[in-house]
Amino acid sequence: MQKYEKLEKIGEGTYGTVFKAKNRETHEVVALKRVRLDDDDEGVPSSALREICLLKELKHKNIVRLHDVLHSEKKLTLVFEYCDQDLKKYFDSCNGEIDQDIVKSFMYQLLRGLAFCHSNNVLHRDLKPQNLLINKNGELKLADFGLARAFGIPVRFFSSEVVTLWYRPPDVLFGAKMYSTSIDMWSAGCIFAEMTNAGRPLFPGNDVEDQLKRIFKLLGTPTEESWPGISQLPEYKPFPMYHISTTWMQVVPKLNPKGRDLLQRLLICNPSGRMSAEEGMLHQYFSDLDPSIKLATDNSLILQGRS
Repeated sequence: MQKYEKLEKIGEGTYGTVFKAKNRETHEVVALKRVRLDDDDEGVPSSALREICLLKELKHKNIVRLHDVLHSEKKLTLVFEYCDQDLKKYFDSCNGEIDQDIVKSFMYQLLRGLAFCHSNNVLHRDLKPQNLLINKNGELKLADFGLARAFGIPVRFFSSEVVTLWYRPPDVLFGAKMYSTSIDMWSAGCIFAEMTNAGRPLFPGNDVEDQLKRIFKLLGTPTEESWPGISQLPEYKPFPMYHISTTWMQVVPKLNPKGRDLLQRLLICNPSGRMSAEEGMLHQYFSDLDPSIKLATDNSLILQGRS
């Protein structure tokens, strides 16, 4: 830790405190994420350390870079590249107005980061605006990637920030234990709608039941016909048969028809029906995206032997 000079505290996250700091040798500004360990813990589980160390190999321009992992008896400190703000703070700075070209750029970068991770069998599992960082060049980067898996879901909360249900898909809300890449695609859809509406969440539920009710009121209540096996999920319970009465035009009025089509392909209750990140990147919505964003080269490193 002597290597880093702390500059200021920048937040309390799900897993602990985050500081802005400077590397004394290189003068590079970094973010230190300090994870507090419970007194009754036997230190950090080896599985968590393994997972975190794998993240060090996940090199991509749309994923926040994990530079280092510092481990002592009572705490774990993760050293990340520093970004200026998260998407939530970006929304706050927009005063209810967000340029739809910026939405398109951010959405493409989100899908590109997810496509890279999913191709390496890494899931995020806790996507939300606070976990998407934006630097001064307008680059969007996924953060806290894999930490939900490293520390287990649900996480033990280390701060007053509650892990929100708002971006969780119906299969997880019904207690599904088998996750696939589709969990992140649902969250990406929720974030897409929120970006388009300048930071207004699509499904701001108060609890699991309210969350599911809001989803089904917009998308219609799923049945065994539309989602085979739904009634076998561990925490499944029947809901009233809501029929769709709201149009997507009303829900996301600023989004063009191609964008609405992309959104609908992400927000499908049955996880097997959701579009993949790679498919999303090829969607017509991005046909007029600034080529410099599409062709941005990155130092992608395909992980070898990731199971």
